[in-house]
Amino acid sequence: MKGRNTLKNSGKDLYNPAFSHIYIEKEIITHPNTTRILSGFPGSRKIEIARYMDVFSRSGQDFVMQKRSPSLILAKKYDNFIYKGAPVCQDFGNHHFYYATLVMNCIYDCEYCFLQGMYPSANIVIFVNLEDYFSSVEKMLEKHPVYLCLSYDTDLMALEHKTGYVREWVSFAGQHQDLVIEVRTKSASIKAVKSLPPLENVILAWTLTPDTVQKNHEHNTPPLQQRISCIKEAVNRGFRVRICFDPLIYSKDWLSSFSEMVDTVFAEVPADRIIDAGLGVFRISRDYLKRMRKNRPGSAITQYPYEYDNGVYHYGRKLSGSMTESARDIISKYIPYEKIYIWKEAEGR
Repeated sequence: MKGRNTLKNSGKDLYNPAFSHIYIEKEIITHPNTTRILSGFPGSRKIEIARYMDVFSRSGQDFVMQKRSPSLILAKKYDNFIYKGAPVCQDFGNHHFYYATLVMNCIYDCEYCFLQGMYPSANIVIFVNLEDYFSSVEKMLEKHPVYLCLSYDTDLMALEHKTGYVREWVSFAGQHQDLVIEVRTKSASIKAVKSLPPLENVILAWTLTPDTVQKNHEHNTPPLQQRISCIKEAVNRGFRVRICFDPLIYSKDWLSSFSEMVDTVFAEVPADRIIDAGLGVFRISRDYLKRMRKNRPGSAITQYPYEYDNGVYHYGRKLSGSMTESARDIISKYIPYEKIYIWKEAEGR
């Protein structure tokens, strides 16, 4: 450990840069999306593999260390292209609510993120066979409208400069008016926003947290002001924009920090151009938190003494309820109550 710190302090680094190694399943090595994605990594070492699980699910991996130097894995998904929305996700009043796993894992490193509790690896898997996802959605659309969340297991917009997947899905949505897609992000890529046409059935949703949370717990993410600038660009271009204040992270001064953030946002973003807002207090499944605590023994978020019931750790009904009500009151200065969607359990439903 002493040697590692010495190298770090001397300006050297034992870790490879992100995506210095790219693993590619043999079956999709000539797929057009594979070719396009690989063109963005001319200096990376390419390694052919049989199945992505051989790399992604191997034993003995260190999630936190891999976050410092993740590999990229290009793969084919064979089934379960679309999932029914999970109970811990907000459906924003949509009955036919689904999500798609286009990418596994995220380039950001948020201490509260459930992905570190769900996956054995911090390496990023990109499924290249978008055509199969599109076919699955089209079959569903024959039966009923579909509301589809595309960034549940990743931040798709943050990878747009490498994948072009958001552009592909926006184009697909433009051909299917009964499909509504939501792309949730913490990114601040104005270039990516400018590359997309605003459509009525496309929602761009930004997750915002106070500066203190971003600086201390959302590693590698753009700061609040950069996200606000990106939201302004999206609004000015005519996109339907949602703002998500989720998760709320408790600290002694959380309320003042949250209030300051909300005022800062709507001092620059016209509230009447925001379609709605999401709100939720931090909560995490038991099994996920167990792994997260092992991965991050020094994190104030993972080591907090949460209360537990029904398979979920949370701040407790009293504190969670108080945080929810206080936050909703602050947001309602700008967004009508009926347009503030709250995670169901926070309201006791």
